[in-house]
Amino acid sequence: MSSAVGRGPSSGPLGRAQWTGERATKGTRGRNLRGLLALLRPYRARSAAMLAALVVGTAASLAPPLLAKVAIDQGIAHRDTTTLVVVVVAFLASALMVWVMTYLQTYLVGWIGQRALADLRIRIFTHLQSLSIGFYERRPAGVLISRMTNDVEALDSLVTDSVVTLFQSGLTLVGTAVILLTLDLKLALITFCVFPFLAGGSLWFRLVSAGAFRRTRETIGAITAYLQETLSGIRVVRSFAAEPYHEAHFAGLNGDNREANMVTVRLNAAYFPSVEMLSGVAIAGIVLYGGYQAIDGAVTAGTVVAFVAALSNLFDPIQQLSQLYTTYQSGMAALEKIFQLLDTRPDLRDRPHAVKLPRITGEISFEDVSFAYSRAPNGAQAQEGALALENITLQIPPGQTVALVGATGAGKSTMAKLVARFYDPSSGRVVVDGHDLREIAGSSLRSQMGIVPQEAFLFSGTIADNIAFGRPDADDGQIRAAAAAVGADVFIAELERGYETQAGERGAQLSAGQRQLIAFARALIADPRILVLDEATSNVDLHTEARIEQGLRRLLAGRTAIVIAHRLSTIRQAARIVVLEHGHIVEQGTHEQLLAAEGRYHELYRDWATQAAA
Repeated sequence: MSSAVGRGPSSGPLGRAQWTGERATKGTRGRNLRGLLALLRPYRARSAAMLAALVVGTAASLAPPLLAKVAIDQGIAHRDTTTLVVVVVAFLASALMVWVMTYLQTYLVGWIGQRALADLRIRIFTHLQSLSIGFYERRPAGVLISRMTNDVEALDSLVTDSVVTLFQSGLTLVGTAVILLTLDLKLALITFCVFPFLAGGSLWFRLVSAGAFRRTRETIGAITAYLQETLSGIRVVRSFAAEPYHEAHFAGLNGDNREANMVTVRLNAAYFPSVEMLSGVAIAGIVLYGGYQAIDGAVTAGTVVAFVAALSNLFDPIQQLSQLYTTYQSGMAALEKIFQLLDTRPDLRDRPHAVKLPRITGEISFEDVSFAYSRAPNGAQAQEGALALENITLQIPPGQTVALVGATGAGKSTMAKLVARFYDPSSGRVVVDGHDLREIAGSSLRSQMGIVPQEAFLFSGTIADNIAFGRPDADDGQIRAAAAAVGADVFIAELERGYETQAGERGAQLSAGQRQLIAFARALIADPRILVLDEATSNVDLHTEARIEQGLRRLLAGRTAIVIAHRLSTIRQAARIVVLEHGHIVEQGTHEQLLAAEGRYHELYRDWATQAAA
């Protein structure tokens, strides 16, 4: 293609750094949390039921220490078997209640989480479909795939396990603190002396781990991007015997990811054993002080036993909440990346009162059009680069075939992109049937266009599915007629399953020429009023080209066509040839007129003819 989209220094195909967007601020973090709550809003009734089950279950789980005190002080100490039996029944009842409520909360949180995440995936996919072509030319596809896979998966733990842990541990912590204060005020105050140390350690952990978890999301996104790119270009890698280089480069990315994760491992290794140690110190202190108190008769033995039993309900939630913070950091880093993507606005959007195009005749006008591609490295504000087109004025009447010729980078493909409104001109107007393309609904234009690129992209599915891609309601007869019109029926008939043959990912089961024939049939069956052929015959051998020449005439007949080609036969068929050089129109006319003028076209044609003869 003639146009070169601007790329920042970190977005090259072999660069490690990938687009990650700006770091989160308090405002964006709050916005992200509101966005997460919005995902859960459609399921608020079940969320309320889940919270109710969680509260009841947590309350039931706090009962055993108090029941143990009653069993010892009123049952065992007084040899009261009735009380002991009642306490045992109460133990069993609380255990059953915990089981039932835990089942309900686990089921409900899973049900809500999976549906919310499914909704998010659909939202991301729909948003990606709405973004402009320029967005994809500036962003590595693997990073976008990572948003949909790795980051959504990280949210799964945040939305499911973390929600339960947050509420359950929080309620357990508060409930246990109340129980400890009720059992014995002095023992409770001694226990609470370790809280400043826990708070200080938690604050330190939060500060140093935030960046570490964000870095892990960035490195896994870079790995996904490079993997996707390398697998897509595996043929090129093999043809240049570049496997060692790519293996070394991937090892470097993998090493970055390992180091980023090792930072979190070291933080976890330092923090969580410290919490465990403080828990042990507190329990040892309570056993020592409480034991002396019990010996002196200041408290009952049951109180000491209940107090020690309740302490596990105090420190376990603290540790769980600390562990939750690692999941929270990872999930919030993922959420930040996802909402950065969802906040990305398309470069091109239909205006509020955009006109829906009726059936067009195909008249195209370029009115003093200039255009420069935006350069926006790493999500920065877009800036325009050098002009790809400058002061282009061209009228194409309905039904005419115009060939655009010129050296690489002359602006041929850029003109085609402007006609398809993949971009808007920097200045001037592109007009179809008297309508400025900026004033019309883009879908109403593209539904009447057919584009056949140099590399025909086929989707997974059958050959029939790919031919009918632009017209899903086409029947078998229409599919076969389109294939026959462009000469694709010959090779399809030779396939074992014919039109039901699987094309494979990107059409891998077919040759380049066969994929191009399918692309011609796909364009024809959509019955476009404007047709763009962008080097569409460059991957077709001379024998195949001769076979589809009649099909091309059928495809072009009665349609306005912009043909970007180097093949002499394709150029000679055009009613008019427009010669571009450095973004300017330098010549235009018929093949014979331009040859007679002995200008730039004459030079290009002479070079092409020499290459064809060779």
